Amino acid sequence: MPHQLSEAGVTEPVTPAPPSPRRRRRLQPGRATPWSALLWLGPSLLLIFGVVIFPAFELIRASLSDYSITGLRKGSAGLKNYTDVLAHPDLWVVLRNTGIWVIVVVALTILISLALAQLMAKDFVGRRIMRWSIIVPWAASLVITARLFTLILDYNHGILNRLLIWLHLINEPVDFLGDDRFTMPSMIGVGVFVSIPFTAYVLLAGLNSIPDDIYEAARVDGARPSQIYRLITLPLLRPAILVASVLNLIYVFNSFPVVYTLNDRNPGFSHDTSITFSYKLAFKSAEHSVGMSAAAGIFNVVLILLVVMVYLRLIKWKEVTQA
Repeated sequence: MPHQLSEAGVTEPVTPAPPSPRRRRRLQPGRATPWSALLWLGPSLLLIFGVVIFPAFELIRASLSDYSITGLRKGSAGLKNYTDVLAHPDLWVVLRNTGIWVIVVVALTILISLALAQLMAKDFVGRRIMRWSIIVPWAASLVITARLFTLILDYNHGILNRLLIWLHLINEPVDFLGDDRFTMPSMIGVGVFVSIPFTAYVLLAGLNSIPDDIYEAARVDGARPSQIYRLITLPLLRPAILVASVLNLIYVFNSFPVVYTLNDRNPGFSHDTSITFSYKLAFKSAEHSVGMSAAAGIFNVVLILLVVMVYLRLIKWKEVTQA
């Protein structure tokens, strides 16, 4: 340490001047520079660009382009693909199927999952086995599950038809996937089956987050079980129900494997949703139009965003999340 001579002739240590604020900030350990932050965020940004931004740009570009039957771009088509989609004779049938599919599957999934979550929250023998068995459909691939149900619901060799005939509930096999009366209900049943595991566990997590002290205080005050469930459980479970509903709206709306695998044997668009409709426009229909398929994909994105926004608006999601 340097010293200096005082007026009294005594040598005193010299105290160094404190570093400037700019230098102090530079010397603080753990402070990330812009370049180091970019180094850590770079892989994520590249992934977002490659998986989200670039495909979205290409989808918009394809929707404004004209393609040959072999998929080669011939030039710009303007808004013709959009007008062709809006003028398609089966569009309203597809939109009706989409509305029925999404609303019924999400509603039944929430109701059944709520009951299962209540059951899984109880302490009983075999609870662990029940939880494992419920999560199995979620762990399996949707294509494998849907293909398994095509075998179960098959007209000639399906297990369900054999069981119903053996129980004398029907006299002859039912064409669950070919008869117009049963195709949509069969698809809805499979859609609910594959959606229950995730939803039930989301609601179970919501139930486990409710403090036991609240229930104990309600019982001390003389509240009946129905009152406890209606006035305590459901209000405190609203954030979990909101999350499960929004995610199911998105998942069910975009559910391609279930709808397509169960409905691939039927010609036309009589049982298709908007997702399979856009696929068939490019590969299965008479149009074979990649541009129309891309335009239908743009409409799908806009439609699901509008549905989610309207749903969040109706349930006042800010009040739910802040409760």
